[in-house]
Amino acid sequence: MPALLTRLRTVIHSSRSIVKQRSRGSKGTHIRNRKVGPVLATALVASNMIGSGIFLLPATLASVGSITVIGWAIGTAGAVLIALILAKLSQVAPQPGGPCAYAGEALGPYFGFQANALYWLSCWIGNIAIAVAAMGYLASFAPGLDQPVPGAFATIAFIWVLTAVNILGPRLVCQLESLAIVIGLVPILLVAIGGWWYFDGRLFMASWNVRHEPAMQVIPQSLVLLFWAFTGLESASVASAVVENPGRNVAIATLGGVLIAAVVYISSCTVLMGLIPADQLVRSSAPFADAVRLVWGPVAAGFIALSALTKATGTLGGWILLTAQTGKAGADHGLFPGLFGRVDRYGVPTTSLLLMAAVMSAVVVATISPTLGEQFGELIEVSVIFCMMLYVYACIAVLLYPRWIASAGSLARYRPIAAVALLFCLVVIGYAEPKLLLLTAAMMLLTLPVYWLFGRSWIRSI
Repeated sequence: MPALLTRLRTVIHSSRSIVKQRSRGSKGTHIRNRKVGPVLATALVASNMIGSGIFLLPATLASVGSITVIGWAIGTAGAVLIALILAKLSQVAPQPGGPCAYAGEALGPYFGFQANALYWLSCWIGNIAIAVAAMGYLASFAPGLDQPVPGAFATIAFIWVLTAVNILGPRLVCQLESLAIVIGLVPILLVAIGGWWYFDGRLFMASWNVRHEPAMQVIPQSLVLLFWAFTGLESASVASAVVENPGRNVAIATLGGVLIAAVVYISSCTVLMGLIPADQLVRSSAPFADAVRLVWGPVAAGFIALSALTKATGTLGGWILLTAQTGKAGADHGLFPGLFGRVDRYGVPTTSLLLMAAVMSAVVVATISPTLGEQFGELIEVSVIFCMMLYVYACIAVLLYPRWIASAGSLARYRPIAAVALLFCLVVIGYAEPKLLLLTAAMMLLTLPVYWLFGRSWIRSI
């Protein structure tokens, strides 16, 4: 999942502070020079989407087969449609909180609360998936961690270590994340580019459809898994505050970021299908390292595993910080219980961090699976479905725009796009596993009593 969102939000808040300070001082200061153009904004969005989840995603997709290349094409098209909707909403109705805010504005306070709750759940469930991916690459140095029980305990320990880092302060987290960003991109680009020299087309076709089910059934089912690569595109709506000429450049950055991320994901995941047989890839705890080991030997594989582990560490640290701050923001607005908003003398939501680490540890135990790839797949499916609900609400907001923002006449042209994007989201959700759909429905119903207990103060405040 996206690792630069925390930094992006920090930049946004810093930009707002600069604007306020400069507005009181010299009239000749050009704040515009502080903002970023379309190229840098696109790079931010792309980096934000290319998270550490890619390091274990190929093993999860191997359970479907190389037919997922068709799913990638469909998923990219759907992500572009959703990106168009979010980019347009950020232009005509910029709101702190992006899709969560649009749900509240267009559908009412309860749906705003539900969207915030689902996004918060999506964040910390995704955090567990990131930790599981990290353990897969740590197993390259500590054999045995790819086994269910040792891997679960190692994952829990990893979560608590990075929770402790967050308690020490966000500065340390950001420093760790900055180091991880550069190092973590090395194995992805190395395999995505250099791996094609060793690509075996016959091996790729032999792994085409390992489930031996009709393509019209397999491809839609793969969308839930591969759309993990695109979760986080909602963060682009946050970028408008620091982008020069947002009316033009936010859309460019959003679409450009989605397309760049799609090229990187499709290239790397597809080439692995032509390097490692599907029955071996599905059992791999470190797909990129295993691919490099076949081509360039064990030393290079160790370097790749270390790079992936570093990236996962930085990503998880940043997302634990973001998730805790999301809960704190919910508590500050009366949406979440007050304990999520409690901070220590340094302003760190320590209670929320400890509670979240405890819950994540319990979920790790509850989702223990025969392979890390299978456990990773179960976690990302839940996280993706919860996140897809945000996109559903954003599409509905466009369809209902006259009711909540009468001045946004330009949204009328986006209604057909919103309708198609909404249909895409519903198809992805509809083809999810039945047990996942039941879990999603249960969580949405659970928000009703929780909203009654904790959301009424928000109603009184608006």
